[in-house]
Amino acid sequence: MKKVIKTGIFSYGMSGMVFHAPLLHTHPNFEIKKILQRNSDSSKEKYPYVEIAKNRKDLLDDPEIELIIVNTPDDTHYAFTRESLEANKHVVVEKPFTLTVDEGVKLIDLAKKKKRMLSVFQNRRWDGDFLTVKKVIEEKLLGRLVEYESHFDRYRNYIKDNWKEDPDCKSGTLYNLGSHTIDQALVLFGMPKSVNADIRMLRAGARVDDSFDIRLEYPGPKVTIRGGYLVREQGPRYILHGTEGSFLKSGTDPQEECLTQGQFPDEPGWGTEPANNWGIINTTVNGLHFRGKIETLPGAYSEYYSNIYDVLASGRELIVKPEESLNVIKIIQAAYESNKLKRSIELT
Repeated sequence: MKKVIKTGIFSYGMSGMVFHAPLLHTHPNFEIKKILQRNSDSSKEKYPYVEIAKNRKDLLDDPEIELIIVNTPDDTHYAFTRESLEANKHVVVEKPFTLTVDEGVKLIDLAKKKKRMLSVFQNRRWDGDFLTVKKVIEEKLLGRLVEYESHFDRYRNYIKDNWKEDPDCKSGTLYNLGSHTIDQALVLFGMPKSVNADIRMLRAGARVDDSFDIRLEYPGPKVTIRGGYLVREQGPRYILHGTEGSFLKSGTDPQEECLTQGQFPDEPGWGTEPANNWGIINTTVNGLHFRGKIETLPGAYSEYYSNIYDVLASGRELIVKPEESLNVIKIIQAAYESNKLKRSIELT
Protein backbone atom coordinates (compact mmCIF):
# COMPACT_ATOMS: atom_id res chain seq x y z
CA MET A 1 0.00 0.00 0.00
CA LYS A 2 1.38 3.37 -1.03
CA LYS A 3 2.11 6.03 1.55
CA VAL A 4 -0.39 8.89 1.75
CA ILE A 5 0.99 12.36 2.54
CA LYS A 6 -1.35 14.23 4.86
CA THR A 7 -1.26 17.91 4.00
CA GLY A 8 -2.30 21.26 5.44
CA ILE A 9 -3.07 24.34 3.33
CA PHE A 10 -2.47 27.76 4.89
CA SER A 11 -5.04 29.63 2.80
CA TYR A 12 -8.15 29.06 0.70
CA GLY A 13 -7.80 32.18 -1.39
CA MET A 14 -7.24 32.11 -5.14
CA SER A 15 -4.19 29.83 -5.15
CA GLY A 16 -5.65 27.41 -2.61
CA MET A 17 -9.05 27.25 -4.27
CA VAL A 18 -7.89 27.15 -7.89
CA PHE A 19 -4.55 25.32 -7.73
CA HIS A 20 -3.47 23.50 -4.60
CA ALA A 21 -6.71 22.01 -3.30
CA PRO A 22 -7.86 20.52 -6.65
CA LEU A 23 -4.38 19.18 -7.46
CA LEU A 24 -3.98 17.57 -4.05
CA HIS A 25 -7.57 16.32 -3.93
CA THR A 26 -7.25 14.39 -7.18
CA HIS A 27 -3.79 13.00 -6.44
CA PRO A 28 -4.14 9.49 -4.96
CA ASN A 29 -1.08 9.86 -2.73
CA PHE A 30 -2.10 13.03 -0.91
CA GLU A 31 -4.84 13.76 1.60
CA ILE A 32 -5.82 17.30 2.49
CA LYS A 33 -6.30 17.07 6.24
CA LYS A 34 -6.77 20.72 7.18
CA ILE A 35 -7.33 24.04 5.43
CA LEU A 36 -6.91 27.31 7.29
CA GLN A 37 -10.01 29.52 6.94
CA ARG A 38 -10.44 32.05 9.71
CA ASN A 39 -13.82 33.46 8.68
CA SER A 40 -15.43 30.73 6.60
CA ASP A 41 -15.69 27.02 5.98
CA SER A 42 -16.39 27.31 2.24
CA SER A 43 -13.74 24.72 1.33
CA LYS A 44 -16.00 22.01 2.80
CA GLU A 45 -18.45 22.56 -0.08
CA LYS A 46 -16.00 20.82 -2.41
CA TYR A 47 -14.00 18.87 0.16
CA PRO A 48 -16.41 17.78 2.92
CA TYR A 49 -13.78 15.53 4.50
CA VAL A 50 -11.43 18.44 5.24
CA GLU A 51 -11.04 19.87 8.75
CA ILE A 52 -11.23 23.66 9.00
CA ALA A 53 -8.46 25.27 11.04
CA LYS A 54 -8.74 28.78 12.46
CA ASN A 55 -5.03 29.42 12.96
CA ARG A 56 -1.68 28.13 11.72
CA LYS A 57 -0.94 26.43 15.04
CA ASP A 58 -3.79 23.98 14.37
CA LEU A 59 -1.88 22.75 11.34
CA LEU A 60 1.65 22.99 12.67
CA ASP A 61 0.86 21.11 15.90
CA ASP A 62 -0.93 18.28 14.09
CA PRO A 63 1.50 15.32 14.12
CA GLU A 64 -0.26 13.66 11.18
CA ILE A 65 0.39 16.57 8.82
CA GLU A 66 3.69 16.09 7.01
CA LEU A 67 3.40 18.76 4.32
CA ILE A 68 2.41 22.42 4.63
CA ILE A 69 1.38 24.57 1.67
CA VAL A 70 2.38 28.21 2.28
CA ASN A 71 0.11 29.99 -0.20
CA THR A 72 -0.37 33.27 1.65
CA PRO A 73 0.53 36.84 0.51
CA ASP A 74 4.08 37.28 -0.76
CA ASP A 75 5.35 39.24 2.24
CA THR A 76 4.44 36.36 4.59
CA HIS A 77 6.28 33.62 2.69
CA TYR A 78 9.52 33.91 4.64
CA ALA A 79 7.99 33.98 8.13
CA PHE A 80 5.39 31.26 7.50
CA THR A 81 7.83 28.95 5.70
CA ARG A 82 10.36 29.36 8.50
CA GLU A 83 7.64 28.65 11.06
CA SER A 84 6.62 25.49 9.19
CA LEU A 85 10.18 24.20 8.85
CA GLU A 86 10.82 24.82 12.51
CA ALA A 87 7.74 22.68 13.22
CA ASN A 88 9.50 19.90 11.25
CA LYS A 89 7.09 20.04 8.31
CA HIS A 90 7.99 19.67 4.66
CA VAL A 91 6.99 22.83 2.78
CA VAL A 92 5.70 23.86 -0.62
CA VAL A 93 5.67 27.66 -0.83
CA GLU A 94 3.89 29.64 -3.51
CA LYS A 95 5.92 31.72 -5.90
CA PRO A 96 7.64 34.07 -5.46
CA PHE A 97 9.83 32.10 -3.06
CA THR A 98 10.69 35.13 -0.89
CA LEU A 99 11.02 38.87 -1.37
CA THR A 100 14.80 38.95 -0.85
CA VAL A 101 17.76 36.71 -1.55
CA ASP A 102 18.81 36.81 2.10
CA GLU A 103 15.44 35.41 3.19
CA GLY A 104 15.68 32.61 0.63
CA VAL A 105 19.18 31.64 1.74
CA LYS A 106 18.05 31.42 5.36
CA LEU A 107 15.14 29.16 4.47
CA ILE A 108 17.30 26.84 2.37
CA ASP A 109 19.80 26.56 5.22
CA LEU A 110 17.02 25.87 7.72
CA ALA A 111 15.48 23.17 5.51
CA LYS A 112 18.85 21.45 5.26
CA LYS A 113 19.37 21.69 9.01
CA LYS A 114 15.93 20.24 9.71
CA LYS A 115 16.27 17.67 6.89
CA ARG A 116 12.94 18.80 5.46
CA MET A 117 11.93 19.16 1.83
CA LEU A 118 11.44 22.71 0.58
CA SER A 119 10.10 23.53 -2.88
CA VAL A 120 8.44 26.45 -4.66
CA PHE A 121 5.23 26.02 -6.66
CA GLN A 122 6.60 26.89 -10.10
CA ASN A 123 3.63 25.21 -11.77
CA ARG A 124 4.10 26.91 -15.14
CA ARG A 125 6.99 24.60 -15.92
CA TRP A 126 4.07 22.30 -16.77
CA ASP A 127 2.17 24.70 -19.03
CA GLY A 128 1.53 22.93 -22.31
CA ASP A 129 2.87 25.81 -24.38
CA PHE A 130 6.10 25.93 -22.37
CA LEU A 131 6.54 22.16 -22.63
CA THR A 132 6.13 22.54 -26.41
CA VAL A 133 8.62 25.42 -26.61
CA LYS A 134 11.09 23.38 -24.57
CA LYS A 135 10.70 20.45 -26.99
CA VAL A 136 11.16 22.69 -30.04
CA ILE A 137 14.42 23.99 -28.59
CA GLU A 138 15.70 20.59 -27.43
CA GLU A 139 15.02 19.04 -30.84
CA LYS A 140 16.76 21.99 -32.55
CA LEU A 141 13.81 22.38 -34.91
CA LEU A 142 14.84 25.99 -35.57
CA GLY A 143 18.53 25.29 -35.97
CA ARG A 144 20.67 27.33 -33.61
CA LEU A 145 18.36 29.42 -31.44
CA VAL A 146 19.21 33.12 -31.68
CA GLU A 147 16.23 34.82 -30.04
CA TYR A 148 13.69 33.87 -27.36
CA GLU A 149 10.93 36.18 -26.19
CA SER A 150 8.16 35.32 -23.75
CA HIS A 151 5.15 37.34 -22.61
CA PHE A 152 2.85 37.13 -19.62
CA ASP A 153 0.27 39.81 -20.39
CA ARG A 154 -3.15 40.66 -19.02
CA TYR A 155 -5.66 43.45 -19.40
CA ARG A 156 -6.81 45.15 -16.22
CA ASN A 157 -6.92 48.93 -16.55
CA TYR A 158 -8.14 49.49 -13.00
CA ILE A 159 -6.62 48.97 -9.56
CA LYS A 160 -8.04 46.10 -7.51
CA ASP A 161 -8.37 46.50 -3.77
CA ASN A 162 -6.12 43.65 -2.67
CA TRP A 163 -2.64 43.01 -1.30
CA LYS A 164 -1.15 42.54 -4.77
CA GLU A 165 -1.74 46.26 -5.45
CA ASP A 166 -0.41 47.36 -2.04
CA PRO A 167 3.19 48.64 -1.97
CA ASP A 168 3.36 47.86 1.75
CA CYS A 169 3.20 44.17 0.79
CA LYS A 170 6.26 44.70 -1.42
CA SER A 171 4.59 42.97 -4.36
CA GLY A 172 4.09 43.92 -8.00
CA THR A 173 3.76 42.46 -11.46
CA LEU A 174 7.40 41.43 -11.66
CA TYR A 175 7.12 39.30 -8.53
CA ASN A 176 3.62 38.08 -9.46
CA LEU A 177 3.93 37.27 -13.18
CA GLY A 178 7.65 37.68 -13.76
CA SER A 179 8.55 34.88 -11.36
CA HIS A 180 6.94 32.47 -13.84
CA THR A 181 8.66 33.73 -16.99
CA ILE A 182 12.02 34.09 -15.28
CA ASP A 183 11.82 30.54 -13.95
CA GLN A 184 11.00 29.24 -17.43
CA ALA A 185 13.97 31.09 -18.91
CA LEU A 186 16.28 29.62 -16.25
CA VAL A 187 15.01 26.12 -17.06
CA LEU A 188 15.89 26.67 -20.72
CA PHE A 189 19.11 28.66 -20.51
CA GLY A 190 20.46 28.66 -16.95
CA MET A 191 21.62 31.78 -15.12
CA PRO A 192 22.32 34.82 -17.31
CA LYS A 193 25.52 36.87 -17.09
CA SER A 194 23.62 40.09 -16.46
CA VAL A 195 20.17 41.66 -16.34
CA ASN A 196 18.84 44.81 -18.00
CA ALA A 197 15.33 45.91 -17.04
CA ASP A 198 12.67 48.53 -17.72
CA ILE A 199 9.98 48.36 -15.02
CA ARG A 200 7.07 50.80 -14.94
CA MET A 201 3.74 51.78 -13.38
CA LEU A 202 1.49 52.51 -16.36
CA ARG A 203 -2.07 52.39 -15.04
CA ALA A 204 -3.68 55.49 -13.59
CA GLY A 205 -3.37 55.30 -9.83
CA ALA A 206 -0.91 52.38 -9.87
CA ARG A 207 1.09 51.96 -6.67
CA VAL A 208 3.07 48.89 -7.68
CA ASP A 209 4.81 48.06 -10.94
CA ASP A 210 2.46 46.75 -13.63
CA SER A 211 4.82 46.46 -16.62
CA PHE A 212 8.24 44.92 -17.12
CA ASP A 213 10.58 44.45 -20.05
CA ILE A 214 13.70 42.50 -19.10
CA ARG A 215 16.71 41.36 -21.10
CA LEU A 216 18.50 38.35 -19.66
CA GLU A 217 21.96 38.57 -21.20
CA TYR A 218 23.62 35.32 -22.27
CA PRO A 219 26.60 34.57 -24.51
CA GLY A 220 24.17 32.77 -26.84
CA PRO A 221 20.57 33.70 -27.66
CA LYS A 222 18.94 37.05 -27.06
CA VAL A 223 16.45 36.39 -24.25
CA THR A 224 13.64 38.85 -23.45
CA ILE A 225 10.75 38.48 -21.02
CA ARG A 226 7.86 40.91 -20.92
CA GLY A 227 4.64 41.35 -18.99
CA GLY A 228 2.03 43.95 -18.29
CA TYR A 229 -1.56 44.72 -17.34
CA LEU A 230 -2.46 46.98 -20.26
CA VAL A 231 -2.38 44.48 -23.13
CA ARG A 232 -5.92 44.22 -24.45
CA GLU A 233 -4.98 42.73 -27.83
CA GLN A 234 -2.47 40.03 -27.10
CA GLY A 235 0.23 38.95 -29.51
CA PRO A 236 2.23 35.73 -29.36
CA ARG A 237 3.05 34.41 -25.91
CA TYR A 238 6.32 32.95 -27.18
CA ILE A 239 8.47 34.13 -30.10
CA LEU A 240 11.46 31.99 -31.08
CA HIS A 241 13.86 32.61 -33.97
CA GLY A 242 16.72 30.40 -35.08
CA THR A 243 19.13 30.01 -37.97
CA GLU A 244 16.66 27.72 -39.79
CA GLY A 245 13.29 29.15 -38.85
CA SER A 246 10.81 30.59 -36.37
CA PHE A 247 8.15 29.41 -33.92
CA LEU A 248 5.31 31.61 -32.69
CA LYS A 249 2.88 30.47 -30.00
CA SER A 250 -0.24 32.39 -29.00
CA GLY A 251 -2.97 31.68 -26.49
CA THR A 252 -2.79 30.69 -22.84
CA ASP A 253 -2.48 27.26 -21.26
CA PRO A 254 -6.07 26.18 -20.47
CA GLN A 255 -5.43 24.59 -17.07
CA GLU A 256 -5.93 27.68 -14.89
CA GLU A 257 -9.20 28.57 -16.60
CA CYS A 258 -10.48 25.00 -16.25
CA LEU A 259 -9.53 24.93 -12.56
CA THR A 260 -11.19 28.33 -12.05
CA GLN A 261 -14.39 26.91 -13.55
CA GLY A 262 -14.34 24.08 -11.01
CA GLN A 263 -13.00 21.28 -13.18
CA PHE A 264 -10.56 18.74 -11.77
CA PRO A 265 -7.25 17.64 -13.33
CA ASP A 266 -8.25 13.97 -13.46
CA GLU A 267 -10.93 14.64 -16.08
CA PRO A 268 -10.45 13.18 -19.60
CA GLY A 269 -8.48 15.37 -21.99
CA TRP A 270 -7.03 17.49 -19.22
CA GLY A 271 -4.52 20.11 -20.33
CA THR A 272 -5.18 19.74 -24.06
CA GLU A 273 -5.39 22.89 -26.12
CA PRO A 274 -7.72 23.66 -29.05
CA ALA A 275 -6.10 23.52 -32.48
CA ASN A 276 -6.66 27.23 -33.13
CA ASN A 277 -4.09 27.99 -30.42
CA TRP A 278 -1.41 25.61 -31.66
CA GLY A 279 1.90 27.27 -32.48
CA ILE A 280 3.08 28.09 -35.99
CA ILE A 281 6.50 26.85 -37.10
CA ASN A 282 8.27 27.89 -40.30
CA THR A 283 11.58 26.10 -40.61
CA THR A 284 13.90 23.83 -42.55
CA VAL A 285 14.77 20.44 -41.03
CA ASN A 286 17.25 18.12 -42.75
CA GLY A 287 16.89 20.08 -45.98
CA LEU A 288 13.08 19.98 -45.98
CA HIS A 289 11.09 23.19 -45.61
CA PHE A 290 7.96 23.04 -43.47
CA ARG A 291 5.41 25.62 -42.42
CA GLY A 292 2.44 24.63 -40.33
CA LYS A 293 1.05 24.06 -36.86
CA ILE A 294 2.60 22.03 -34.09
CA GLU A 295 0.13 20.40 -31.70
CA THR A 296 0.63 21.74 -28.19
CA LEU A 297 1.74 19.14 -25.67
CA PRO A 298 -0.83 18.62 -22.87
CA GLY A 299 -0.25 20.70 -19.78
CA ALA A 300 0.15 18.79 -16.53
CA TYR A 301 0.23 20.76 -13.26
CA SER A 302 -0.35 17.53 -11.34
CA GLU A 303 3.17 16.44 -12.27
CA TYR A 304 4.50 18.96 -9.77
CA TYR A 305 2.84 17.13 -6.89
CA SER A 306 3.71 13.74 -8.35
CA ASN A 307 7.35 14.74 -8.00
CA ILE A 308 6.79 16.05 -4.46
CA TYR A 309 5.32 12.66 -3.56
CA ASP A 310 8.25 10.79 -5.13
CA VAL A 311 10.67 12.94 -3.13
CA LEU A 312 8.91 12.36 0.19
CA ALA A 313 8.03 8.70 -0.32
CA SER A 314 11.01 7.40 -2.28
CA GLY A 315 13.79 9.96 -2.00
CA ARG A 316 13.68 10.86 -5.69
CA GLU A 317 15.32 14.04 -6.97
CA LEU A 318 13.35 17.23 -6.44
CA ILE A 319 12.49 18.90 -9.75
CA VAL A 320 11.82 22.44 -8.48
CA LYS A 321 14.76 22.97 -6.16
CA PRO A 322 14.69 25.96 -3.77
CA GLU A 323 18.11 27.04 -5.06
CA GLU A 324 16.56 27.47 -8.53
CA SER A 325 13.76 29.60 -7.11
CA LEU A 326 16.36 31.60 -5.20
CA ASN A 327 17.95 32.40 -8.58
CA VAL A 328 14.58 33.81 -9.67
CA ILE A 329 14.69 36.20 -6.73
CA LYS A 330 18.30 37.13 -7.54
CA ILE A 331 17.19 38.13 -11.03
CA ILE A 332 14.15 40.06 -9.77
CA GLN A 333 16.32 42.04 -7.36
CA ALA A 334 18.87 42.68 -10.11
CA ALA A 335 16.05 43.82 -12.42
CA TYR A 336 14.87 46.43 -9.90
CA GLU A 337 18.44 47.64 -9.45
CA SER A 338 18.91 47.81 -13.22
CA ASN A 339 15.72 49.82 -13.61
CA LYS A 340 16.82 52.23 -10.87
CA LEU A 341 20.36 52.73 -12.20
CA LYS A 342 19.39 52.53 -15.89
CA ARG A 343 22.13 50.03 -16.73
CA SER A 344 22.85 46.31 -16.86
CA ILE A 345 23.56 44.55 -13.57
CA GLU A 346 26.15 41.80 -13.55
CA LEU A 347 25.23 38.61 -11.71
CA THR A 348 27.91 36.94 -9.59
